[in-house]
Amino acid sequence: MGNGRRAGELILVFLPVGLVILFSDAWVGDNPIARQAVIWVAYVVMLVTVYVILRVQGTNWSHLGVSFTFEGWRTVGVTIRQALIVLVLAAAAFAIGAVVMANIVGIPEGADLQSYDYLKGDLGMLLLSLAGVYVVSSFGEEVLFRGYLMTRCAEAFNGSQLGWRIAIGISTVVFALIHYDWGITGIVQTGCMGFVLAYAYLRLKRNLWVNIVAHGIMDTMLLVPLYLE
Repeated sequence: MGNGRRAGELILVFLPVGLVILFSDAWVGDNPIARQAVIWVAYVVMLVTVYVILRVQGTNWSHLGVSFTFEGWRTVGVTIRQALIVLVLAAAAFAIGAVVMANIVGIPEGADLQSYDYLKGDLGMLLLSLAGVYVVSSFGEEVLFRGYLMTRCAEAFNGSQLGWRIAIGISTVVFALIHYDWGITGIVQTGCMGFVLAYAYLRLKRNLWVNIVAHGIMDTMLLVPLYLE
């Protein structure tokens, strides 16, 4: 596959849906549930687009490091242990990003969590939100920004070591920028976390399930306290 085709493929996957998310505020206003729904639908569209592209090219999710073949409970155990290590490192990187930015721009005001008020005490909404983030964030973000984006970028450099290093950099920057609504501190924090996740993906032989599980635990740790408030 030529680099021009790879670039066109990346534009096809990310640009249209990215524009929809960017301008979604104009359509849904301040409704947090509607905004979240737009993002979920957008990510599902991107995942379907990637799946179609892979099938057309004669490959499948395993090309990105996502195998749905059960390889035994020992493999499951190893994946979970590695995911817990990645979780700790990613959380530490997120915290380091906060410390660095606090020394540059000062300690930011507490995050405005009012948009998550719909979770408080509502078990049904919590379960629905968890199901959504597992698909969109845990699975979707890891497949799109680590598995797919990194693989395509590395392939542009024939899978060389330099190519994978560049892929880590591009994935880190893109992942940070999609969290633009978190402000500059949030962008830096997610960038630091994204770097750890990108490096882990490569270091652990592109077993994307490690990242997916780690990401899922992080999402659970973020949402459950909002429900318990």
